[in-house]
Amino acid sequence: MVTYIEENMAGSIAGFNVLPIRLNRKSQSGHVLYYKEHNIRGDSASLPPDRTIFVLNVPPYCNKECFVRLFSDCGRVDSVYLQEKPTSELLPKSTTKYFSHENISQGFKVAYVVFKSPSAVEKAMSRKHSEPYILVSDDQPALEAGYKKWCTEYKSERPNLKDLQKEIDEFMQSYDQKVSEDIQKAKEEEGTPDDEGWITVTRKGSKKQKPVARKEHIEKQLKAKEKKKREDKELVNFYTFQVRETKREHIAELRRKFEEDKHRIAQLRAARKFKPY
Repeated sequence: MVTYIEENMAGSIAGFNVLPIRLNRKSQSGHVLYYKEHNIRGDSASLPPDRTIFVLNVPPYCNKECFVRLFSDCGRVDSVYLQEKPTSELLPKSTTKYFSHENISQGFKVAYVVFKSPSAVEKAMSRKHSEPYILVSDDQPALEAGYKKWCTEYKSERPNLKDLQKEIDEFMQSYDQKVSEDIQKAKEEEGTPDDEGWITVTRKGSKKQKPVARKEHIEKQLKAKEKKKREDKELVNFYTFQVRETKREHIAELRRKFEEDKHRIAQLRAARKFKPY
């Protein structure tokens, strides 16, 4: 099985170069990494396309030091980033120990290897791998795997309570300081126009303003507006009984007008002033 991987997967596949690896010389099973040039639209400060290679199928036991050993013969490695999924831009480096936003998967992941010069990427892409690369040689420290790795991860997930409380206190202190600085800056900039001449208006004020007395015609306008709003909100002819009531009222109005017209015509006839033409 290992011989088949070493002999048949040491070229390239789907645009990826194939790099066979082994954990150490005693390992009976091998693994394969796939890498290519990192191509993205636009420029990235953390992952420059001309100096970065993208690596897939990274096993859990492969850390940043392994990638430095793997590609050190191509050129100087500037940095290595391990991510759970591919990304175009990395998150800023976290300065906290216990509340880091860097979520590195404990399983298989992807890696970005950033070189010091673009020529190192060309060497890495043109390199041929005739036999698997040994990640850990006899004179190098062994990688943690299996039971030892699980124990180390378990201990790292149980932080020291004093250190944790200290970091929380420092964070809250810096946060309170930032809030106070923002409030002070807002007070200093209050009433001051910006570069475009705009002035930020807030509800806060040092003096309480007296309410302005409304004139009679303003009160009438406001009442008329409120009445119109209420009428607009009312549901007209929404229910069936409202439709029936509207029709009944309309017929009653027509009958009333008809009777008034008949009465007026009778009066005109009596006065002999009726002129139909």
